[in-house]
Amino acid sequence: MKILFTNFHKRNGGGHVTYILNLLREFADHDCWLATPGTSRLFRYAHALAGVTVTDQAFNSRIGRLIPEVRQLRQLIRQEQFDIIHVNASADHRHVMLACLGLPRRQRPRIVFTKHNDHSVHTLGHRLRAWLATDAIIAVSHYVAELFADSAYSYFPIHVIHHGIDVQHFAPPTRAERSAARQSLLGVDDPQLIVFGSTGGTDYEKGWLELVYAVVGLPDALRKRCRIVVAGDLPPDDIIQSINGLQMQDQVIFPGLLDDTRPVLAASDLGFVLSHREALSYAARESMACGLPTIVSDAGGLPENLEHGVSGWVTPTRDVTALRALLAQILPDAATLATVAQHTRQRAEVLFNLSVFANSTMNVYKDVR
Repeated sequence: MKILFTNFHKRNGGGHVTYILNLLREFADHDCWLATPGTSRLFRYAHALAGVTVTDQAFNSRIGRLIPEVRQLRQLIRQEQFDIIHVNASADHRHVMLACLGLPRRQRPRIVFTKHNDHSVHTLGHRLRAWLATDAIIAVSHYVAELFADSAYSYFPIHVIHHGIDVQHFAPPTRAERSAARQSLLGVDDPQLIVFGSTGGTDYEKGWLELVYAVVGLPDALRKRCRIVVAGDLPPDDIIQSINGLQMQDQVIFPGLLDDTRPVLAASDLGFVLSHREALSYAARESMACGLPTIVSDAGGLPENLEHGVSGWVTPTRDVTALRALLAQILPDAATLATVAQHTRQRAEVLFNLSVFANSTMNVYKDVR
């Protein structure tokens, strides 16, 4: 099968990058192409994959740039005669719609749209894309699938396919790996330290600052033991100043945007994703696959990752008081943390399987051909 993946992100791309790269790797026996901006992290990573053809394609909304970009994409589609185009956001979906206008039905590739976020689909743009450029929909969680109710997309098959991850790549660290990671990030491998790790990014909406506020209010002896590691772009100065004002500057660590996030997870005792909005979260799944007891907020599809009290915990979004109470309950209980860590890894091995994710996606392609 000949498949074109599209993605509009010009730089980091977050979970979109992981999603598309996983599919490209799993579909190595197919003829896979990728159209994405040449400045993006996805462009760089995909170039390292054997058998994948990567093309520099922008997805701007300004008419002066949009028209030549659509022409370029249309030429690629007509020339290569793809079976499937897999779009991943409104911007690339729009360009694909325009590029396919006027193509005879037998020449138009089938278009599969994955919705990765919780933004509204009740807009004119979505109505047009549903009418002109959609054959099937993938929702990354049941929460996201529910957003399509009573929308123009409700006439199409909607498939819920949770993220798959490589549970061999993201796995509990050895003792030596854990010690080395803690030495590198913390400067010391002190068993008394309690390290919280997140690879979900440093945007305010990711909710990590609520964890800082929660830790500040813990009893002094417990608070001093806590370290919070947040991977991603360095936060803005006003956030740094807030941390300094709380006298937490020595306990919150920003290792930056990492190509390999496993050292952060290897150094950690608990994982967390406390987003204000979230469709599902690769960061939560990677944390769990690494055997970390993981705390998530109840935003969006995050609770679908775990069983509360069994393979992690769900806490109310933006509720620092509730989060602090949870920390005060679980942090002193080493036996419970160890049991939850075991269940967390088991859940990841069974439910986060990469081949199941890829096979389910391929079945969608086959259904629409």
